[in-house]
Amino acid sequence: MNILFDPYKNQLLYTAIAVALLLLLKYLLSKIIRKVGVISNYNDARTSLIVRYANIAIFFIGIAAISIIWNVDFEDLGLILSSIFAVIGVALFAQWSILSNITAGVILFFTFPFKIGDKIEILDKDFPVRATIEDIKAFHLLLRTEEDELVTYPNNLLLQKGVKVYGSSAEDDGSRSL
Repeated sequence: MNILFDPYKNQLLYTAIAVALLLLLKYLLSKIIRKVGVISNYNDARTSLIVRYANIAIFFIGIAAISIIWNVDFEDLGLILSSIFAVIGVALFAQWSILSNITAGVILFFTFPFKIGDKIEILDKDFPVRATIEDIKAFHLLLRTEEDELVTYPNNLLLQKGVKVYGSSAEDDGSRSL
């Protein structure tokens, strides 16, 4: 049995260390994101979505680290990855808005001062909306207008437009502009 593992002793040790560090990073990052969610009074589903994005990023970092540890030939790996990314790139080119909405959702989680239940007005000359935020999803906001209509508004457009926050639906304490 030692004959099988002896040539790979260092790689196995470094892989174990890398996995342990990545699991620690995953745990700490999850704690930090959840703490930001609690401090900012964000919805649990919204916080869990950001944790999931962070876990995916850590997974790809882990794949890269293990590839380096095991001396994967990057020319062969580069050929495989370039082929995969070419196919994915063509497929996602038509769907670029999906990626921009996910990115906008992450930015909204960390930086914007509104949350579920807040009354907002989106200052858009073509489609002005004054509504209450019902939910914040990965791709869009669900807004309930004063006429009781349910409107979905893409996250990436929310970053491009001015937004006026009027406070929560429970308390109407005046307005503040973003």
